[in-house]
Amino acid sequence: MTDRPKNRLLRPETLTALGIVAVAAGFLIPTSELPPISALLPAAMLIGLIALSVALLVMDQRKAAKGDAAAPMTQSPKRVLGAFGLILGYALATDFIGFYVSTAVTIPLVAFAFGYRNPLGLLIATVIVVGTIWAIFDFGMSQDFPTGRLWKD
Repeated sequence: MTDRPKNRLLRPETLTALGIVAVAAGFLIPTSELPPISALLPAAMLIGLIALSVALLVMDQRKAAKGDAAAPMTQSPKRVLGAFGLILGYALATDFIGFYVSTAVTIPLVAFAFGYRNPLGLLIATVIVVGTIWAIFDFGMSQDFPTGRLWKD
């Protein structure tokens, strides 16, 4: 008996790509109601996510056409579930303690969850990401990110 689904659309990577395209497209619709400067980052990120998902879909369907077996969804599901939990915690933390603090904590935690253990590398990546976001949006575009409910005046 074989593990491969008979329908090429039921392959794990294909289902993932289709799900990401659907969700990202759903989130893209409300960005049309935002002011253009506010919609720029979310729209660009969502369009990029859709493009990458379409690339994943095409690659997986090419593999399916060759008759290659579908790869398992993940080699370590606990790590993936932990990362999703961190992302959910990040969304909640952004609401309560603000964007910059939440981002500075979440970036190294997610990287650590996926196996990156170099403390200096984690620090450098965090400073680069948070610093770049600050420089572009706060300094360059005069856009404020959420400060959180706990820090409100």
